[in-house]
Amino acid sequence: MSRSGPTFVSPQGLYAGVPYEYAAVAPTGGTVFSAGACPLDADGRVVAPGDHEAQARAAVANLLFALEAVGAGAGVLVMTTDYVVASERADLVGVWRVVETALAPSRPPSTLLGVAFLGYPEQLVEIEGIASIDP
Repeated sequence: MSRSGPTFVSPQGLYAGVPYEYAAVAPTGGTVFSAGACPLDADGRVVAPGDHEAQARAAVANLLFALEAVGAGAGVLVMTTDYVVASERADLVGVWRVVETALAPSRPPSTLLGVAFLGYPEQLVEIEGIASIDP
C-alpha cells in the first residue's frame, strides 16, 4: 500500500537557516500545520528585542507569509497557539491584541500561553497555526 506524506513548504523570503519547514499540508483534507512563527527577519535575527508587541507583529506576519505560500491565509486558520515570554499578564494581553488585530476579521480558536523562554536569544513571541484549505 502506498501512502503519500505531507507536502512541506519553506517559502523564499523567510529565514532559511531554521532546522524545520515553515508549513506542512496534510495529504488528505487540506490541513496545514505551521511551524511556530518567530519574530525573525530574513537574515535570522530576532527583531525588536525587548518589545513584545513588535515581535508579535513580526511573528504573525511570518505566519501569514508561510500560510500564503500554500494558498492559505488568516481566513482559513482553524486554530492558533501563541507563546509569550512574560512576567506580567499585560505582556500577554498586548501580544494577544496584536494577533487579534492582524487576523481580523477572522477569530480562530486560540490558546495564549506565558512561557519561561523560547528558542532564540531575545525572542519573546512565537505563534503557530493550523489552517484548512481545499485539498
